[in-house]
Amino acid sequence: MSATTMKIWVYGIVQGVGFRYSTQKKARELGLRGYARNLDDGSVEILAAGDQVQIDALLGWLKKGGPTSARVEQVRSEPSATGLVPEGFTIQ
Repeated sequence: MSATTMKIWVYGIVQGVGFRYSTQKKARELGLRGYARNLDDGSVEILAAGDQVQIDALLGWLKKGGPTSARVEQVRSEPSATGLVPEGFTIQ
């Protein structure tokens, strides 16, 4: 499988509910590299790099609502250039 990088935006009640930490845990379980960070508009931006199967698994988890403390209303994603991707999966 070839490596790919995806930028993901998650909207809803996703800040202040442990969303980034749960996303980090799930991404690490899947063997992804990247980050999760809060944006000023209340959404969370995720950069995920790995095999497409791993990224699809993360997207599926997010679309199902992610952690139980969150209220995911919308998930958007698009391919991203494989520029500066952190080693491991970090929270920014």
